[in-house]
Order: sequence, then C-alpha cells, then structure tokens
Amino acid sequence: MNRAVFLALTTALCAVSVGFPAPHGALAQTAKPAFKPERNAFGQPDLSGFWTNATLTPETRPAAFGTRAVHTEEEVKKLESQVETEVEEGNASIDPNLPAPKVGGETKAGIRPEFAAAGGAVGGYDRGWLEPGSQVMRVGGQPRTSMITTPNGQAPARKAGAPAPQRFTLADMARYSESYEMRSLGERCILSFGRNAGPPMFPNGFYNNNYQFLQTKDSFVIEVEMVHDTRIIRLNGTHRTDGVRPWMGDSIGHWEGNTLVVETTNIPQRQAYRGSWEHLTVTEKFTRVAKDRVLYQFTINDPSLWDQPWGGEYEFAPLNGIIYEYACHEGNYALPGILAGARAEEAEAAAKAAEAAKVPTPVAAPVKK
Repeated sequence: MNRAVFLALTTALCAVSVGFPAPHGALAQTAKPAFKPERNAFGQPDLSGFWTNATLTPETRPAAFGTRAVHTEEEVKKLESQVETEVEEGNASIDPNLPAPKVGGETKAGIRPEFAAAGGAVGGYDRGWLEPGSQVMRVGGQPRTSMITTPNGQAPARKAGAPAPQRFTLADMARYSESYEMRSLGERCILSFGRNAGPPMFPNGFYNNNYQFLQTKDSFVIEVEMVHDTRIIRLNGTHRTDGVRPWMGDSIGHWEGNTLVVETTNIPQRQAYRGSWEHLTVTEKFTRVAKDRVLYQFTINDPSLWDQPWGGEYEFAPLNGIIYEYACHEGNYALPGILAGARAEEAEAAAKAAEAAKVPTPVAAPVKK
C-alpha cells in the first residue's frame, strides 16, 4: 500500500476512535489514542460523577468570528484574563452609604448584557453572586468560539414557508399576569431558565451550571442543579405513544460502544427550542473521552422547520464538589404580589369604564308660565 495513503487512513481511523467527530461542520482534530473508560458494575462505560458545563464559550458564535470555529491562544488568554479582572472588581466591597439605584437601573459601563439582565443594574445579582464560567470551552483540546458547529456557528435558516419563531410582545407581557400558569417555568421554579435541563442542555450564563450523572442497569439519570430537576433516560426502551409531553420530553437511550446515545421526542411547547417542539427530535451523545472530560454532542432534527439536521458539541468538566439543594423560591414569593397587582389594575380599569359608560340623567327644562 502506498505509504502516504496508509498514513492518511491510519490518521482518519484514530480521529474516529477518539470520539471527537464534528458532523455539523468539519473541524480538524489531532489524532490521539482512544481513551478507554472504566466500566461500572453493569458493564457500562462509566459516565457517573459530578460535572459542569460552565464556560465563556457561547451557544452561538459571535458574528466577528465568521466561519472560524476555533480561538487563537492569544484570544483565549485575553478572554480568560478579562474574567479574572471582572471577578476581582465584582467582589470588591460596596459602599453601604450609596443611594438607591435610579428607576430603571444603572448599568455600569462594560458590564456583560447577560449580567445586566440578572438584575445587577437594579440592586439584584451583581458579579459577586454570578458564576457563569471562567474558561473558554475546549473540545478535543480546541478552544471553541461557539457550541453550535454549523459553518457560521448559528442555527440554520428556516426552510421556505416555515413559520418564524414567536416574538415576545407587550400583549404577551399583559397575558403573563392572567394566571400563575402563564408565568415562565423558571419563575415558577419548575425548570431552569437557559435550558440547563434541555434537551439540548446548555449553561445558562449566570450560575449553577452543574450536574450529577447516575447509572443503573436500566436508566441513565441526570440530576440538574438548577432547578433540582431529574431527567430519567430509559435504556433500550420505546417512546411513549399516549400523547403526553413531559417537561424534558420523552428520552430513551442505548449504548453504541463507549457512547450513550439518547433520543428525545414529545417535547412540550413550553420547552420549544428555537421555535421547534411538535416535530422535534433531539439526539444526544455522551462519551467519556478522558478521565476528566465527557464529550456532549447534540443533533436537532425537525423536518417541518429545517431542511437538514444540525447541532453542536461541548465537553463537560469535573465539578469541584457536589450538588446541594437548589432552593428556588424567589418567583414563588413574588407571584402573589404580581397577580394581586394585576387584579387591582383590572378592577380599577373596569371601574373607570363603568363610570365612563354612565349616561347622565337629562335635567327637565323649566315650564314657562
């Protein structure tokens, strides 16, 4: 065999065996011997443990990077050093004599938009309370510019005639005060904001991006710290046919070599991903590629919205500690006030409408004598 051809084939086989495929946009990988994970008592590759997906790498790629999927090391150093400065400034003592924030908040120059959204501008969570991650996500050693691995790191355009994703409007805001059931799942402490539980699973950009993986003979269980969700994946099962759509969809899994493959359907509308839910199938792959890394890959398939499947990947890193109870309560405390305020506004509006609708009694003209 030609030596060059032999070397090329050998390199290709090693790249496949290492478990770092990039099916949604080719990304060069450095071939290395495949990692052999330990086996648990059931003979399965051991994925168990406490993990985190906190990272500086965003789900979608910033436009400035175009089709460049990998950071330079200089860019990585700059991004990670900025976080060190950010944390130092965020943890600095605050003057207790400062006046209250202005109405609408006061956003500091240079603050990340997601941190401002967390309420730091109005006396909410400043940087000292947030832990979104301090390192750029690496996959196979490559510092990635995005988790989505399409050529431009964005969700692809919808197919011709497909409906556009719904946009939040002022009318929606008014509707959200009609009933507690209209409030967001995160506010009601049912599921995390930011798709921590998924599928697909993503860090939320704020904090508590931590997980525990547990394995049994018949199930793979993912405990999500935020909001204490437990996703139970049935192994070698079949999808339910009763029409019920659980909060995290209906997940079944099976092993393909050292990789756990999970297929999820029956995702509810409230958990739509980029407007897709009714015909959405999410396929996830979990592969332990090193003692301290689990490769997570996901594929999005909805023929009603996109011409072809697409997706992305990232790696879980070990959590330095364990998961404690996430005691979600803020929305529950605020909810009675929100709904009571809405009912008071409605009563006031109804009273004004009733007053305006009153027809004044005509005064009889005096009789001339």
